[in-house]
Amino acid sequence: MDKLRALQYFIAAAHERSFTAAARELDVSVPAVARLIGALEKSLGVALFDRTVHGLTLTADGVNYLDACHPLLEQLASADEAVRGGVQRPRGTLVLGTSPILSQHSILPALPDFHAQYPDIHIDVRNVDRVTAPEASTAEVLVLYGWPKQAGMVHRHLADTRLLVCAAPGYWKQHGVPESPRDLQNHPCLLFRDHEGTVIDYWEHERDGQTEAVAVNGWLVSSHRDVILDAVIAGQGVARFTDLSIREPLRRGLLEPVLMDWQTRQAPPINLLYRHSQRRLPRVRLFIDFLTELFQKLENERTPDLASNVAAEQPHWYRRRHSRASATPKSGKREAGTGNARPT
Repeated sequence: MDKLRALQYFIAAAHERSFTAAARELDVSVPAVARLIGALEKSLGVALFDRTVHGLTLTADGVNYLDACHPLLEQLASADEAVRGGVQRPRGTLVLGTSPILSQHSILPALPDFHAQYPDIHIDVRNVDRVTAPEASTAEVLVLYGWPKQAGMVHRHLADTRLLVCAAPGYWKQHGVPESPRDLQNHPCLLFRDHEGTVIDYWEHERDGQTEAVAVNGWLVSSHRDVILDAVIAGQGVARFTDLSIREPLRRGLLEPVLMDWQTRQAPPINLLYRHSQRRLPRVRLFIDFLTELFQKLENERTPDLASNVAAEQPHWYRRRHSRASATPKSGKREAGTGNARPT
């Protein structure tokens, strides 16, 4: 049995949860994958997969074996590519894990330039919104919003963001522009639900050392950011967006931000994460440099009125499983759920 090839087939099948998909990825036959993985299981004396009509599921032994094999194959791949990189053009498939918001509005518009410079590097973009998501383990590079923490990964700050309260210009003309954050209680605020299931309905603002927070409410909640964006552009209410994700609607005059003299500390930063061993791969190293330059460029293009002068900090409700951010206790005390603006 070719042990190295068996391990490659096993890892591909584990990631794809299918012999057929693994064979397609490896460009081999399905029987070849099944036969070699069967031989591997026989040599180990354990079943690595539960096989059902719905696909493959790793057994407990399979999970442990996968965790043990990953570093070995990564080191081998790194060694191979590091040697080839000195005599060949960078090549291979770069797997990027990031949220649809970041990929669509920040990264994808710049990818043709990267491809033109490195045509032999193929980019596989996968939807990942948190570092603990199952799909994150398949990515070589992660670009994520928020405050991710993951042992064993290099973590770099890519860019800051600013949260903007926006509506369509016609909406403000019809309903009036809020003069302070507490005025948002008089408007339907369309709300985003994060990947933990928390509705982000608690908006904190700061100006000249004064903090004002309000529990907002509205008729529409969605975990799909573009659902909220489309409704706001259609004049259905008010919402809060990160500035880098709405550059085009702002430029076209589809959205108009308000309360620009107020800022928030809860604007999620943009982060780059990757495993130490991946940095040795030429394609990963080049893509990290590309991302660093890209987000530096985006920050430099930010107009003065969008610049933030407050340091971002993790919101008190972050990582806490509550149905609504306004229901999460702050500093150990539960705040009244009246929806009234209150200093914090």
